[in-house]
Amino acid sequence: MFNPKFFDEISAKLSEVVASSPAKDIEKNARALLAQGFAKLDLVTREEFDVHAQMLSRTLEKLAELEARVAALEAQNK
Repeated sequence: MFNPKFFDEISAKLSEVVASSPAKDIEKNARALLAQGFAKLDLVTREEFDVHAQMLSRTLEKLAELEARVAALEAQNK
């Protein structure tokens, strides 16, 4: 079997090579382009989505309660 240190050493050496090569600049540029592209889109974070989903759920529950109350009041008035 392989020695786990062997993989750690190879990983460290590859990281060093990538950090000192043009690949690092390419990665920075790609990230900047992606960030710029995402900024143009109308996106929300997962946290914002979850908050709005919870608000919608509570609103739907409240709507169901109000519909039941209205139905009960209409039944009383008949």
